[in-house]
Amino acid sequence: MRTRYVFVTGGVMSGLGKGVVSSSIAKLMQLANQKVSCVKIDPYLNYDAGTMNPIAHGEVFVTEDGGECDMDVGNYERFLNQNVPRSHNITTAQVYSAVIEAERDGKYLGACVQIIPHVTDEIKRRIRGIAEKEGLDTLVVECGGTVGDIESLPFLEALRQIRVEDGPQGVAFVHVTLAPSLEVVGEQKTKPTQHSVQELRRIGIQPDYLAVRCKEPLQEKTKEKLALFTNVPKQDVLSCHDAQSVLEVPRMLHGQGIVDSIFTRFGRVGMLDASAGWDSWNSIVSSVVKGGDPVKIAMVGKYVSLADSYVSVNQALKHAGARLGRSVEISLLDSETLTSNLLEGHDGILAPGGFGTRGSEGIMSAAGFARRNAVPFLGICFGFQLAAVEFARSELGLKGADSTEICSDTPDPVVDLLPEQRSASGMGGSLRLGADEIALREGSAARSMYGSPVIHRRHRHRYEFNKSYLDRFEKGGMLFTGESDGGRRMEVLEVPSHRFFIGVQFHPEFSSRPGFPEEAFEAFVGAAAG
Repeated sequence: MRTRYVFVTGGVMSGLGKGVVSSSIAKLMQLANQKVSCVKIDPYLNYDAGTMNPIAHGEVFVTEDGGECDMDVGNYERFLNQNVPRSHNITTAQVYSAVIEAERDGKYLGACVQIIPHVTDEIKRRIRGIAEKEGLDTLVVECGGTVGDIESLPFLEALRQIRVEDGPQGVAFVHVTLAPSLEVVGEQKTKPTQHSVQELRRIGIQPDYLAVRCKEPLQEKTKEKLALFTNVPKQDVLSCHDAQSVLEVPRMLHGQGIVDSIFTRFGRVGMLDASAGWDSWNSIVSSVVKGGDPVKIAMVGKYVSLADSYVSVNQALKHAGARLGRSVEISLLDSETLTSNLLEGHDGILAPGGFGTRGSEGIMSAAGFARRNAVPFLGICFGFQLAAVEFARSELGLKGADSTEICSDTPDPVVDLLPEQRSASGMGGSLRLGADEIALREGSAARSMYGSPVIHRRHRHRYEFNKSYLDRFEKGGMLFTGESDGGRRMEVLEVPSHRFFIGVQFHPEFSSRPGFPEEAFEAFVGAAAG
């Protein structure tokens, strides 16, 4: 049976939750025993998300195969509980690079290379190639940006062409839009959605479903008006109102009949049997929503002005809390302006990943505070590195110790550039990326935490702990209990005399899923919970 496609577009404004809607629809297909995956189209001209500022764009999510992707790929993985490869994040630069390379190789046989058909054909080739290679029943494709953006037009045209080629039984369009409520008049306004759909129809796409973001559930009169002016049946105008957790959105959409409607459209009536899957999913959602006594975590980072900069860390903490029957309250503290009094009253301190000099002293200060005051501490990547620098300064007498990323002429480079990085050129895609095998020392806290001698975790870094200082650290009381690449790289640090002080060079947050919390987060939140 050939792959069916669900294309998700957005209108009015960004940040409405296309990624959550796409993930939720994919989850519903999965719960209906369909083999499903998701693709994120990013129309920006960056080749990938690797060089983008997290404060402007949100976190860079890293896939198992080393892709630096949009954070929505992380949503897909968490909702579906399956790895999504880097090929599932398609950007304008990737498409145009392939077209230009083909032109240089003479593959267009002298044709004048144009947006249509050459660019749109390349977009379609990538989408259909994923579906065919993975043998998918359903592929959900999210088109980033909003209708009307110049950058999005070639992608929307390619999706329109797939609809023409596969027919109405092969493709469904879901348009995510907004129905704001003005307190002055107290009603849900439909004009933003009307204009957005008009723009979509102008370029040849009639949406089959509207997923309407709103504060309160859509009123019947609002649905009727939207149906009248957008040519979408009333029953397919779906309310996406505020919820306690994004994990509730699949159940919200299911209750409005989207699964039956999509299956009827795709000619797959009678294939629904999802009771076992729903039981498991409902249990996971209930554990997240239910919460419990709060565990207060101070997250000390460089990009705290945008919560989405650390979305995977935030979610991983919540996954861990749900497993332990506790809610997690996260205080986002700017490492650049941190003072010790801001750390007081928290049950645990977490230092997430980052790059560069700004705010590094604040992260070191937080690590030192946690170590001296027996507060559970988890350092990730940059946090791991700076915890080592702080220990060298405070406990080993190396007052000038630093990372060469921060101070290139430090007398004690306890964190230094990866050897292979010395010959690397350019910034994009040149970090150590993707999953590696990590060996954990027997008898260590890390080995106990993971319950296994070997784990596989994802990386994204350019600097590492300098092994020439290893003996001095271990004699001073900080052990390095995880390693990779045959012992060349240090991956885990811990202070055995502390109740919980662990740093990891890898990014455990990318491996955490609802109902299946990553072990370092579960152990950290457990220690913080007392």
